[in-house]
Amino acid sequence: MKNYYFIADAHLGSRAFEHHRTQERRLVRFLDTIKDKAEAVFMLGDMFDFWFEYEDVVPKGFTRFLGKVSELTDHGVEVHYFQGNHDMWCGDYLQKECGVILHREACTMEICGKEFYMAHGHGLDYRDREWKTQFMYNCFESHTLRRIAKMIHPHWFMNFALNWAKHSREKHMDTGEPPYQGEDKEGLVLYAKEYLQSHPTINYFVFGHRHIDLDILLNRTCRLMILGEWYSLFTYAVFDGENMFMDNYIEGETEL
Repeated sequence: MKNYYFIADAHLGSRAFEHHRTQERRLVRFLDTIKDKAEAVFMLGDMFDFWFEYEDVVPKGFTRFLGKVSELTDHGVEVHYFQGNHDMWCGDYLQKECGVILHREACTMEICGKEFYMAHGHGLDYRDREWKTQFMYNCFESHTLRRIAKMIHPHWFMNFALNWAKHSREKHMDTGEPPYQGEDKEGLVLYAKEYLQSHPTINYFVFGHRHIDLDILLNRTCRLMILGEWYSLFTYAVFDGENMFMDNYIEGETEL
């Protein structure tokens, strides 16, 4: 039986990272290593630091990553791509050109008899429900504002968005990613516990967004995993049909 792999938050193209090309190559080597072992790969959002599609234009760069994703799908590997808060402006390019299965919302899926609830995680954390964050997400999801954005020359709009994302990332890097808050305060854990009350058949909650690697039991039959990120931790999860575990990808050492 082949494996199911889960990754999130590569933030490819971020201007806050000095060695972004090295980061992309490491991700590509990871995907190349698992291509013959994978039944499916789930990318749970924010793989790009910013992604916006015009009718006939997509962001430049990422050729190694997009080529490897296309190779995976051509090879028969299902690649599921979940939109995050940095790449919620996907059109149909990734589907048509790279063959991914695009998920614009949270998804529940049965895999080998286990029920998985998967989402990037933005908007689920109670801290994302503050009015400023909700207002920002509503603006991002506005079809009117998207149409207006498409009227702006890509050079100006992409530079503005990438610099905004850089400023946000550098602020997090200066203060440090907020550590795990504990089961009674961690937003995605609280969301999962509440959701589990009305959906007790869920076996795994899998999220990105928080940039911490977390694997905890919610009850005897349900676990929650937050996938970390792919610019310093290089964490991933893998499900072999019976067991689910998390690990760090270390080139030349990690056996996948």
